Amino acid sequence: MREIKDPREMYLCSRKAGSHGKKIGFVPTMGALHEGHLSLVNEARRRSDMVVVSIFVNPIQFGPREDFSRYPRNLKWDKKLLKSVYGGEIDVLFLPQASAVFPDDFSTFVAVEGLGEKLCGRSRPTHFRGVATVVLKLFNMVRPDLAFFGEKDYQQQLIIRQMVGDLNLPVQIISVPTVREFDGLAMSSRNAYLNPAERKSAAILYRALCLAKEEIESGEKDHKKILLRVRSFIGTEPRVRLDYVNLVNPETLEDIKELKGKALIAVAAYLGKTRLIDNLTVDVP
Repeated sequence: MREIKDPREMYLCSRKAGSHGKKIGFVPTMGALHEGHLSLVNEARRRSDMVVVSIFVNPIQFGPREDFSRYPRNLKWDKKLLKSVYGGEIDVLFLPQASAVFPDDFSTFVAVEGLGEKLCGRSRPTHFRGVATVVLKLFNMVRPDLAFFGEKDYQQQLIIRQMVGDLNLPVQIISVPTVREFDGLAMSSRNAYLNPAERKSAAILYRALCLAKEEIESGEKDHKKILLRVRSFIGTEPRVRLDYVNLVNPETLEDIKELKGKALIAVAAYLGKTRLIDNLTVDVP
């Protein structure tokens, strides 16, 4: 596993691999790796000739009162995990420095209008601008053929797909199913913030999504009734402070007025200071 910190070196490494006909798979992460990340790496390994994993805690996707300073960082553990699970099969671990990605005079940002303003964008108005900007920069450094994103961050991967299409980037975006804990909680680096009581309470988010899914699959067509039941169900857990729960079109993220085709049920909530998100896609009978 080769470690690269310099963006120019990363670019040259990828260009050399591409010149030899190798397909490059890229897994961008912010570290604090877990089984969810490993599922992305597994898929990249299966589909690619050269796998690049990046670890970069992106400062511009955090709001002024968010958790950038306390976001979990344990590079030693991340390296150990990648080496122990994959041996020498991860080709490159890319570790760019913040000063190389966003120098002091940096002033160019990418905003995906529409998609970036819905769901999480309502309470985190600058978040997806930061995500799109850093992902574009990483794509320019790594030059991947394939990039892998988890379905837990559904809105994020939808925004990245839109950016890739709008800007004619030669990258195929691959979505990988959400990996869950034993009780259904979606794996997330932020789960490490939860104390035991909060961790136990957090499982209600997935159960709430399943409740909505069951309602839809059993034939309920009134989206307002479904959302009311889900909100009431989440309200039985006093440690959970709901940010939103919505039924939306899975392609546009517009609120659904009529249930047909496919629907996305998405939730965001706080447990203490920790914000968690989750979603399920449902086929409407």
